[in-house]
Order: sequence, then C-alpha cells, then structure tokens
Amino acid sequence: MMAMTKEEVKGTYSMRDILSRCGLPRPNRSGFINCPLHKGDREASMKIYEKDYNCFGCGANGDIFTFLQQFYSVSFKEAFQMLGGTYGKPSYASKLAVYKAEKARLMRQKQAERHIKKCRLNNMLIDIYRRYMDKSEPFSEVWCDSYNALQYQLYIHEILNEKRTGE
Repeated sequence: MMAMTKEEVKGTYSMRDILSRCGLPRPNRSGFINCPLHKGDREASMKIYEKDYNCFGCGANGDIFTFLQQFYSVSFKEAFQMLGGTYGKPSYASKLAVYKAEKARLMRQKQAERHIKKCRLNNMLIDIYRRYMDKSEPFSEVWCDSYNALQYQLYIHEILNEKRTGE
C-alpha cells in the first residue's frame, strides 16, 4: 500500500465528503449548514466550500483535517489517519524522486536564465547594428555589413521568440 501524503488526502476528499462521513446533512443551495461545532445555531451559519469551511457564528474555520479535529476532538495525526493518510519514513526511491525533480527544476531554471541572456544580447546587437546603419552612408560597405548582420540578428530574434512561446 502506498503512503498517502497530506496533499493527496486533501485532493481525495471534499468538504461535502467529510460532512457525509460525519453523518451531517448536505449544505443548502447557498452552501450553508447549521454549525455542528457550537450549540444554539438556529440558522445555518457554517459556509461549506470545496476544500474548507468557515462558521460565521463561532468563527471556526479550516480545512478537512481541522474540521475532523474539532468535530471528533482528535489530534491532527488521528484525523489524517481517519482519511487514509499514513506516516512512515520516506523510502530511498521517494528520496531519489525528490532529488531528480529538484535537479530537473534547477536545469529548467538555468535554461531559462540562459535564454534570457541570449535575448538580451540579441536585442543589444540589433540596437548596435541599427545605430551603425543610421551613422553610415546608405549602401556603403559598413552600411551593407550592418544591414546583413541586422537581418541575421532579427532572424535569431524570431527563433528565440519561438522557443520562448513553445511553438
């Protein structure tokens, strides 16, 4: 059996599922129920959201674990285990998976930084070649060389933009 993490448990159950497990009625059309966490609630004062709740009468609020903790007067660990969560030492395979994911994230970050540097250099070269063209005699050797270099940098600029947008 695979150990479920807190986030996996949260992804598995909605607040409506938790209410059902506790034997409480379904929320009305507005998403409210009478608060089971305080006495004397004549009108529905607890708003039920997808993954959490808020009582406007007693101020109780939280996620599915907090609700179970308050409803059954149990610890977080007990509420977590009630929903199928398990504690255990992470295995070598899970540590390796975390390491690989972090390494991949760092590689993507470095790749993005290199891409930004290439774009900045490309923009700087485009500006330089345009300035050379502005200062030189049209169709002179310097102007033609600058024009050709500018065309090449604009081509590179298009390629860099395509890589950035993922086309």
